[in-house]
Amino acid sequence: MDCIFCKIINNEIPSKKVYEDDTVLGFHDIEPTAPVHILLIPKEHINSAAEINEDNSSVISHIFEVAAKLSKEFSVSDGFRIVTNCGDKAGQSVKHLHFHLLGGREFTWPAG
Repeated sequence: MDCIFCKIINNEIPSKKVYEDDTVLGFHDIEPTAPVHILLIPKEHINSAAEINEDNSSVISHIFEVAAKLSKEFSVSDGFRIVTNCGDKAGQSVKHLHFHLLGGREFTWPAG
């Protein structure tokens, strides 16, 4: 498989890891859009949120548990955003489910 996130999981591509366990990897985004910009990915390859099902959904709750933990470690628990894009029309650039944990600045809605 030619997936950049799978290669990061397998240590074929370096990353600045901030969290790792048996099911989830967290690392700094190489093009951050906020002072804290961490990517959280399941180690199991899931293409996007459209492929979440009863067999793999437990990893999603675990990712949110990790996000809460990291928000405290990176001092953004008073306000952070978690974003995932699903499909080309939504701007998903890597076809491996991933969540952006963003914090350390003010955010607007719907953009910004």
